[in-house]
Amino acid sequence: MRRRGFTLIELLVVMSIVALLASIVAPRYFNSLQRGKEVALRQTLATVRDAIDQFAADKGRYPDTLDELVSARYLRQAPEDPITGQRDGWQLQAPPADGGVSGAVYDLHSGAPGAGSDGTAYADW
Repeated sequence: MRRRGFTLIELLVVMSIVALLASIVAPRYFNSLQRGKEVALRQTLATVRDAIDQFAADKGRYPDTLDELVSARYLRQAPEDPITGQRDGWQLQAPPADGGVSGAVYDLHSGAPGAGSDGTAYADW
């Protein structure tokens, strides 16, 4: 009676093929995750900047904090930086001194270190 099953060589060949396919797919997967975070960051920045502009147009001044945008219902919640995963890591920019407008939040940038896939630093977006 002959036993049925796989030989060690057959198992090694199959495992090496699976490892080869995984090594081809994994970098593309992780690159797509990073690109998704970058797209989410750009969208978050655009949304918050629009809310800051609307606040300034309505109130005649810029908000003092991002939480003021939330309490005034210009945003539902404080934005999360998709790159760092934190809500308090934003770099806030004050309005120009010669503009004559009060407030502390004129613009915001990501506090994430490093640069995006286009080579631009996250803090410059």
